[in-house]
Amino acid sequence: MGKKILILRFSSIGDIVLTTPVVRCLKNQLPGCSIHYLTKSAYAPILENNPYIDQVHLLNTSAWAKGIALRKENFDLIIDLHHNLRSAIIKKAMGVKAYSFPKLNIEKFLLVYFKVNKMPNKHIVDRYLSTLLPLGIENDDEGLDYFIPEKDRITDWNGFKPGSVAFYTWAIGAQHFTKRLPNHKIIERAKQLVHPVVLLGGPEDRANGDLIAAALGASCINLCGQLNINQSAFLVSKSMKLFSNDTGLMHIGAAFKIPIVSFWGNTTPTFGMYPYYGKYVVANTLVENTNISCRPCSKIGHHACPKKHFQCMETL
Repeated sequence: MGKKILILRFSSIGDIVLTTPVVRCLKNQLPGCSIHYLTKSAYAPILENNPYIDQVHLLNTSAWAKGIALRKENFDLIIDLHHNLRSAIIKKAMGVKAYSFPKLNIEKFLLVYFKVNKMPNKHIVDRYLSTLLPLGIENDDEGLDYFIPEKDRITDWNGFKPGSVAFYTWAIGAQHFTKRLPNHKIIERAKQLVHPVVLLGGPEDRANGDLIAAALGASCINLCGQLNINQSAFLVSKSMKLFSNDTGLMHIGAAFKIPIVSFWGNTTPTFGMYPYYGKYVVANTLVENTNISCRPCSKIGHHACPKKHFQCMETL
């Protein structure tokens, strides 16, 4: 009988998509194994259509209570790809053998606060997969996965038919201000494009999307806040190219082997979370200013530029 394995990754969109090679390689290389995945409720739609996952569990109680509940499932092994206090509590409550990936917090601290680069030249996907070395699992080099349910495949959105026209997608949002390309920069670049642009983002990006769409006119469609994550992913999968900040849709684009132009502000590809295509050769342009001494100023982001000038984005 195969192993029953629980993968831990609670958030967020991009981080979860980046774990999909772990899921696939485990399922394909451990005969008869059963793969379960624990995440927050908000991110379950990213995983629920994944054929390599047997069950998605929701982190909807305290970590200790969830660990006690999951102990009854009789897992053989835990793969901890979050590796924080909450995952440690769950592992303690379950009392199951676990492998945890190295977060390299010290290396990130040195890079952010002292600009000393001790980060390995290794993508986080490969770091995730290194957690499986004791199991003899190898990287199949097939890149990331994203599976869209049939109900979220858009054929017509108010006259826009994504399957019959050429268009670009542009993910204008990000969780933090310092990871977002300013509106005037988006408008400047989008005016040079030869095909329509579809703006993607959450409800919090709708107002910015309206401003950008007003400046671009009929060549722009603002769908920020109108789609769920799977519908946005579908549009990305049908687009000619994705323009994106360092955010979750960037990794979804990579899962579909879509050419990507990504914009890097306070974060840096050196953290190892740039678009990942595996063995596939896809156009991938990283747009960043590597000559700014204050960058990176955070491994996540800020609500405003700490230096007040925002040159990391304004000079792109």
